[in-house]
Amino acid sequence: MEPHIDAPLVPPLDALPPRHPQLRSQPPAPHITSTAERGSFCLAVCSCGWTGPARRSRDLARKDASRHTAP
Repeated sequence: MEPHIDAPLVPPLDALPPRHPQLRSQPPAPHITSTAERGSFCLAVCSCGWTGPARRSRDLARKDASRHTAP
């Protein structure tokens, strides 16, 4: 099997300009967490898109959320 040599070279990620420069200048949004129920399970969710594991205990889901927002 011969190596593929016809592919164009891709520059390193450091060389690329940011796609949305105006977003880079804004401070990061705060993490707002809550819990969501999925059947008999509860999971922690965050405004950044993070979701915790599904738990049967609401208290454990709340602890997952607090660990996510801890510095």
